[in-house]
Amino acid sequence: MERILGLDIGTVRIGLALSDPLGITAQPLETIQLKKCDPIERIRELVEEYSISKLVIGNPLTLNGKSSFASEKVAEFVEKLQKCLQLECILWDERMTTAQAEKLMISSGVRRQKRRESIDQVASAIILQSYLDAHQS
Repeated sequence: MERILGLDIGTVRIGLALSDPLGITAQPLETIQLKKCDPIERIRELVEEYSISKLVIGNPLTLNGKSSFASEKVAEFVEKLQKCLQLECILWDERMTTAQAEKLMISSGVRRQKRRESIDQVASAIILQSYLDAHQS
């Protein structure tokens, strides 16, 4: 089976998570620093390396479920991704995932510096796991 790549897109970093081949679990994969590389090219490399079949991308809606400035920026990035990769891109509600990731990492005893380095990966794993759980057959 093919895998799914989860993305948590921010203004400075993109957190990435990867599903297992059966589409049951999501694991943090890596963080792309937007100033250090072309994020679309790096995502393309990962799509090829892991035989990715679709992308699940966090949609930063407001707390009342409405579109936000951030969600408009994500939509613009998704449009570029779709043109370059020609993969299905699914926007998935990401409200409160960063807060969930922070709580999870604190309860696991992860130090502040390490949390800052990997919070985007963990948030993307939460987004992807939410999608996988909602689509279990």
